[in-house]
Amino acid sequence: MERPRQTIECGDVALRRWRGQSDFEPLFTLIEDSLDHLRPWMPWVALHSEQKTRDFLAKSDAKWDAGDAYNYAITRDGTLIGTCSTYRGTEPQGWYMGYWLHPAATGRGIATRATAALIAEAFTLPNLAYLKIAHDLANVSSGAIPRRLGFTEVRREQVTPPAAPADAGIDVIWRLSRPTPPVATFPPAELNRPTPRPAASAPNEITSNGRWCQ
Repeated sequence: MERPRQTIECGDVALRRWRGQSDFEPLFTLIEDSLDHLRPWMPWVALHSEQKTRDFLAKSDAKWDAGDAYNYAITRDGTLIGTCSTYRGTEPQGWYMGYWLHPAATGRGIATRATAALIAEAFTLPNLAYLKIAHDLANVSSGAIPRRLGFTEVRREQVTPPAAPADAGIDVIWRLSRPTPPVATFPPAELNRPTPRPAASAPNEITSNGRWCQ
């Protein structure tokens, strides 16, 4: 089974695979420092605990090995500043993406760059045909990322009750298909025919061998 790279460089930030329980302390601290920022939009924050953090890291390893999800830490200068992931959806060839940052790292385009890097990496996987991003309608900042990266809004879904405190209760679903390889173009048949050799009476005429160059 093919898998994405464990480390993805993207300018001044990098994505790296979570390192199991050795990442517990930095991840737990990252979440603790980001609770007020995440609580309005992330339902799992209500259940945040040390054990939940350890469970996430253990499941990340298992899902990576099974090819069901690829979860990455986002780092800048070696410091953990957020997370980014792609994981299987209900449709075999469609995967979802998710991301969040420490509040001090927002507003700098980092989430957009990290997500773009993971998109490019995800499309190297042979059986992945498209990616989706879902966010609540009220979460305007999260919605700006798929719009910038060329996703198309495909539908909106009612969620009752709303999943998180600030949610409007309407999920916006975006989709991006695998880029289509450029189609090779060929010249008309007559352009491939060798140019006749010039007559001896015209020694200074420039000739072509009819080769198609790209």
